[in-house]
Amino acid sequence: MSWNLTAAATLENEHVLLRPIAPEDREGVRAVAMDPEIWRYFVSLVETDADFETFFDATLADHAAGRRVVRVIVDKSTGRIAGSMSYGNMAEADARLEIGWSWLGRDFQGRGVNRWAKYLLLEHAFERMGAERVEFKTDELNTQARRGLRNIGAVEEGTFRSYNYMPGGRRRDAVFYSILRADWPRVKQQLATRPKVTDTVAGAVG
Repeated sequence: MSWNLTAAATLENEHVLLRPIAPEDREGVRAVAMDPEIWRYFVSLVETDADFETFFDATLADHAAGRRVVRVIVDKSTGRIAGSMSYGNMAEADARLEIGWSWLGRDFQGRGVNRWAKYLLLEHAFERMGAERVEFKTDELNTQARRGLRNIGAVEEGTFRSYNYMPGGRRRDAVFYSILRADWPRVKQQLATRPKVTDTVAGAVG
C-alpha cells in the first residue's frame, strides 16, 4: 500500500497516542510549547505568542502539503498533548524516511513518552510501511539528543558541516544517524525493555 495512504495512520499503545495534527490542537500544543528551553537546538524559536502562531501555522501547512506527516503526542496518563514528532523526507521508491521535528513539553520529559513515541513510529515504518532505512539528524551541539539516539541503537553516520541557519544566524553542523531494517529487532527490544534510555531527548531532533 502506498505511503501516502499508510504514513499518517493513528498509532497508539497503553502509554501514548500519536495522531495527525489538526487545527483544533492549537491551544493544546500552545499549553506545552511556550518554554524557550525546548527550542534551544530547534530550527524555529518560540518565545512569544506571535512566534507560536507562526510555528503552528507552518506546521499545519507542512502537514497539509505532504511535506511532513506531523503527529501530536498525547500522554494517556494525563490525556494532554505532550509534544510532537514527524515523518519527513519520505522517499518511498528508496524505502527511506526521516523521523524528526521532535519535541516534548517539560512536564513530559523523562517519563517514557519519548521512548514510546519513537517505538510506535519506528514500528510503523519498518513493519507496516516497509521502510528499509529510518534517518535522524540533530545539532552537533545537542549532546542530549545525540546520546539518546545512540542509546536506542541508532548509528552515527557523519556530520554535514554548515547545514542550515539557526535562529540568531548561527550555521548548524548537523549530525546524521540511521536505523536499518536489519537493526530493527535489536532496537525494538531495547525500546521495549529499557524505559529510560531514550527519554534524555527533550527536543530538536530533525
